[in-house]
Amino acid sequence: MTTIPRKKKANIPHLIGYTCTICHRHYPYEEELLTCPDCGDTAILDIDYDYDVISQHVSRESLRKDYTNSMWRYKAFLPLEERDYSASLRVGWTPLYRSLRLGDELGLKALYVKDDGLNPTASLKDRASAVAVAKALELGYDTISCSSTGNAASSCAGNAARVGLKTVIFVPERAPQGKLAQMLVFGAQVVSVIGDYRETFNLSKAAIDKYGWYNRNAGINPVMAEGKKTVSFEIAEQLNFAPTDWVAVSVGDGCTIGGVYLGFRDLFALGMIDRIPKILGVQSTGCSPFVDAARDGVPLKPTPENTLADSISVGVPRNPVKALRAVSASNGAWIAVPDEDILDAMRVMGTVEGVFGEPAGVTSFAGVKRALEQGIIKPGESVTCLVTGSGLKDVVNALRAAGEPIRCHPDLEELDRTDLIARLNKA
Repeated sequence: MTTIPRKKKANIPHLIGYTCTICHRHYPYEEELLTCPDCGDTAILDIDYDYDVISQHVSRESLRKDYTNSMWRYKAFLPLEERDYSASLRVGWTPLYRSLRLGDELGLKALYVKDDGLNPTASLKDRASAVAVAKALELGYDTISCSSTGNAASSCAGNAARVGLKTVIFVPERAPQGKLAQMLVFGAQVVSVIGDYRETFNLSKAAIDKYGWYNRNAGINPVMAEGKKTVSFEIAEQLNFAPTDWVAVSVGDGCTIGGVYLGFRDLFALGMIDRIPKILGVQSTGCSPFVDAARDGVPLKPTPENTLADSISVGVPRNPVKALRAVSASNGAWIAVPDEDILDAMRVMGTVEGVFGEPAGVTSFAGVKRALEQGIIKPGESVTCLVTGSGLKDVVNALRAAGEPIRCHPDLEELDRTDLIARLNKA
């Protein structure tokens, strides 16, 4: 059992308690539980809400009149005390673009791109970190810590820096330089672990337990998925509460896709949407424990972490139950795509839509193309692709996807001899 020692009594009337995702036992909201006392550290909890209380504070009409253009417009749905969060970084309310060309080319009724790479530290993980930082402050902590392949770490460091919390971050040594630079600039104490993500996670957990820091790890703390679910609120609201038939999400640990489902489930429970969209979980063939388990009808097994999409290179997912539920409860599907398709998706998404996503960020779009080819998504259906991080996070792979620039001296005749015009005609 893992708990957070309470520093003060919280007053959160819209929370009922917790439910274990494995044994389904209910616990009252009396202390900050992280995992089930009976099932142990692998049993992450669901947070249970009183929807009658929430409905007194939020509705379609109230949101139309709310000019809080951030995720905090949805604070009535979050496991936090009622207070002013405007001093935090402005997380959320990222754009949802309707594709002008790609959707038609693919035969879809409509294709939307939710660009969460425009969050403050350039990834969707800001949504989880903003709630984690708020919860750490609510409980009186001065230090917050996590393990990460990169984005969760940089988002934790940035959001913590804004409010004066100290951060200790554990990353595998393969973490991209751009993400390391972010963490260090934000003042985090960064531990580069000589090992893979599983070993990094285990060291972070041991250190957090020993030193008593607030635990931001998505595979332990149920608050993380609650922050991530705000992306679903935005998708629904930006589509006038008529979400697309499908929402495609790249998957690593399982927390993001789990949160996407929770958001739509909350809106459905409140009668704010009339259906939950089908959720497509997308992984790389180089690291696909969820897809392998779904294909073979077996429990999840550790898999190699062999993909250039570092943010979803997680061989031992720490939030499997919520991820699996997201797909099964929404009547969705799992699919894997090779890294070559992911690089192509980076290029296409940038060239055709003007959205620059990192490899993990555009894996969702690569999965949509493959799902159409396999008949999982049908022509004439509508889809939202969730782009979870900016391409500036991984410029090495961006250059692999886009190719090299034309090199030329300042001479027009030399420029004529290059393939510039041929490239333009091909584009």
